[in-house]
Amino acid sequence: MKYDNCHTLQPQENMYFSVMCFKFTKNERLKSKKLFQSVFDNGKVITAYPLKISYLPISDTSIHKSQISVLVGKKKFKSAVRRNRVKRIIREAYRLNKHLIFNNIEGKYAFLILYIGDDLPTVETVEKAMVSLFNNLITVEKDEKADS
Repeated sequence: MKYDNCHTLQPQENMYFSVMCFKFTKNERLKSKKLFQSVFDNGKVITAYPLKISYLPISDTSIHKSQISVLVGKKKFKSAVRRNRVKRIIREAYRLNKHLIFNNIEGKYAFLILYIGDDLPTVETVEKAMVSLFNNLITVEKDEKADS
């Protein structure tokens, strides 16, 4: 079995399991303009203030399990330094909590995470909102699969 540097095999009572990688790799970034526009136009939206997530299930087999892009409006934060700070905080919250999605949802998704707050957020605020968003996403997707 071949594993990249994110996954290792660890024995536990004659069983092997893979360990979740907490890296945010290049493959996880949403860079395709077509896919970005598609998620923006046709994606389902969930909000947990100060974050809003737009997501779309995708069928492309060549990409990572999920791809994300972070958006912070220029209208709310004129300074690029502050916009980039907010983006870093959001990406870090995603990186630390992405296991919620990987462990509970099947399929591949593209995400746009938008910051809709007016003030510079704290790490704790963003992390709570991210966990809330992911939990809402999990329940919505499980309900949709149960209905179909």
